[in-house]
Amino acid sequence: MKAQKIVITGGPGTGKSSIIFELEKRGYTCLHEISRQVTLEAQKEGIDQLFLEQPLLFSKKLLEGRDAQFIEAEESEGTMIFIDRGVHDVIAYMDYFNTKYDEPFISTCKNRIYEQVFLLPPWEEIYKSDNERYESFAEAEKISDYLSKTYIAYGYKPIIVPTGTVEERTDFILNNTSEV
Repeated sequence: MKAQKIVITGGPGTGKSSIIFELEKRGYTCLHEISRQVTLEAQKEGIDQLFLEQPLLFSKKLLEGRDAQFIEAEESEGTMIFIDRGVHDVIAYMDYFNTKYDEPFISTCKNRIYEQVFLLPPWEEIYKSDNERYESFAEAEKISDYLSKTYIAYGYKPIIVPTGTVEERTDFILNNTSEV
């Protein structure tokens, strides 16, 4: 039996990574966000902020990485695998930044089907900026809107995760994960 692929998404600074770590602590298989890894690899090649300097290349690398994660999840044994952001997040961000993209982005999103999507809404009390997260909280709110609209446009009904402790939010996700 193939594992259910469950996306945890949301704008920057909404607590996705904390929930992924909590799920791992509880014994679930998780795939981590890769955007920081893409940024660090570009920095090794002398590009300080790939996202700002070459947004289309950054997005292509993200799409490739998230597509590889989808394939990894497809081949995974077990019942559920949680993924920190899906392929659709790439298009949502590109739309937010008004970056033009071509057909491979669209077909990847059409062909990569997740069983469930959980959306973490913006939450100002936990939002923090850092070297890779430079958006203001207002921008994070707009990005969250784009994420929601993108997943809905591709036929998903994102489940909104309420605020609370990491443990409470993780419990909410687990209690609302449907068995296939």
